Amino acid sequence: MNNTRWKHINKKWIVNHRGAKNPVDFNKPYAWNVEEERTRTGTIEEVGTIFLTNKECPFQCLMCDLWKNTTDKPVPLGAIPAQIEYALNRMPHVKHLKLYNSGSFFDGGAIPRKDYEAIAALLKNFETIIVESHTRFIDERVIRFRDDLQTDLEVAIGLETVHPKILTLLNKQMSVLDFGNAVSFLNENSIRTRAFILHQLPFLALEEGSIWTQKSIDFAFDSGVECCILIPLRAGNGAMDALLAQGDLQLPTLHSLESVLEYGINKKAGRVFADLWDLEIFSGCNNCFNKRKQRLNTINLTQQIQPAINCVCL
Repeated sequence: MNNTRWKHINKKWIVNHRGAKNPVDFNKPYAWNVEEERTRTGTIEEVGTIFLTNKECPFQCLMCDLWKNTTDKPVPLGAIPAQIEYALNRMPHVKHLKLYNSGSFFDGGAIPRKDYEAIAALLKNFETIIVESHTRFIDERVIRFRDDLQTDLEVAIGLETVHPKILTLLNKQMSVLDFGNAVSFLNENSIRTRAFILHQLPFLALEEGSIWTQKSIDFAFDSGVECCILIPLRAGNGAMDALLAQGDLQLPTLHSLESVLEYGINKKAGRVFADLWDLEIFSGCNNCFNKRKQRLNTINLTQQIQPAINCVCL
């Protein structure tokens, strides 16, 4: 890792490399979907996700592209419950629901505490609610929301990596100790956790990047998370494109994603999923891509390693 190449990277540099935001309406979420997921009990069930329209996350991480669908100012009181109701009226019925906020659900500057009761009333019939939060906002407010909710609450936290220098470079404004303390606090209060882990990092060769993904999986499970989601690092947010152009970023390959997923599955420490969104950008072969994508999806759903796909590209 060439330490001299990244000393200029800071929040100003990250923001200066951005393009324009997409137009959004705070009266409705900017997207929602329903996908199959293996639950912690081993069943395969449909899980809904609502992508809430809200203000931009204050941390402005190096790799983030969620800012593209955010407002410039906080949304008004009552807007988030209205968005949830809007999506629920249009989605198929599901028992499990994710609320993703382009930031942290427990950031009071994004979702006011006064909205919690209305949100909880909308979600009382779900079996599981999953929200995302930075470690900085994980405290008694999570417990209060869980009590309002009166159903199973799970919190997803972006660990990203345990590489100490690159975690700082990502502008997460969080340490691995912060992550471990947040998971311990949630576990002590019977709230399950899942970790988002980046696969492949700037300034690392592919082989080294896979090693650090494995180390991050190890740390997440050792900290007490129940589930890890491996997110292959993508370009497209401006900052990542700049790093890619100057040779400081190598995008992961489909083969490397397969390898780290298999590593996590073989640990048998909890569920491990590969994020399959926009997966084709990591494939260099049209002959085997669809089969390999289906294989990854089957591994996600069964949590069992499937026979490898043979191709001349490997």
